[in-house]
Amino acid sequence: MKSFFAIVIVGLCFVLALVFGARNEQVVTISYFVAQGEFRLPIVLAVVFLTGFIISWLFASYYILRLKIRLRKQNKQLDKLTLQHERQIEDTAA
Repeated sequence: MKSFFAIVIVGLCFVLALVFGARNEQVVTISYFVAQGEFRLPIVLAVVFLTGFIISWLFASYYILRLKIRLRKQNKQLDKLTLQHERQIEDTAA
């Protein structure tokens, strides 16, 4: 549910950026290291916003995946220790 709200908020920000850009049909000059280009403001805003979103999403996905792998590993270790503990209880009871 949280991810749904996050996606909606990101979508609304993107739409807001596009509306802002559509109301400002200016041409902006972007200088690269070796070149220079002129682009419309809505295009620049959309590309920069999407690039930032994708980079952030990749970093977040990496950390979430790393945590899930660690959790799975810890759960396996917990199951192993629980089984070992149960066997020790059975041995002392018998």
